[in-house]
Amino acid sequence: MIQNVFYFLTFLTLISACMVVFSRNPVYSVLFLILTFFSISGHYILLNAQFLAAVNIIVYAGAIMVLFLFVIMFLNLNKETETQKSNISKFAAVIAGGLLMVVMVAALKDVDAGTYTEAGFNSQIGMVQNLGMVLFKNYLLPFELASVLFLVAMAGAVMLGKKETGERHF
Repeated sequence: MIQNVFYFLTFLTLISACMVVFSRNPVYSVLFLILTFFSISGHYILLNAQFLAAVNIIVYAGAIMVLFLFVIMFLNLNKETETQKSNISKFAAVIAGGLLMVVMVAALKDVDAGTYTEAGFNSQIGMVQNLGMVLFKNYLLPFELASVLFLVAMAGAVMLGKKETGERHF
């Protein structure tokens, strides 16, 4: 049963990821990317990593993809305003993609993926409780520093986005 769900999610992920690349309409591309993120979250759930699945849905599918969709709709992209690309730039893109594939194959050809051992398997490793224990015991200082960094970034964004008026209040 689990294998059938895995194969279905894998098929859905691959098809929707290909449709992201091959779709001519950018809005459809974003919608297929959202479907890809949801199917990847299904894989995370099968791996017993519920926190990762929830974060993937909330952050990527929820926030970033909605932002992408808003920007694409705001730009109002259509074929009349799109610049035509020359054949040289298309050829350069194919060469760059091929070189990237060669580098990836060369880098991953000797990778040892490891094997499953029943003695070293922990089914509770991806649970939220265990992640929280590791995060707040071993990585408390980096976690708190990241929260301060986010607070400063948020204050900076508010200050940059604040409308300038003629008078200043101190």
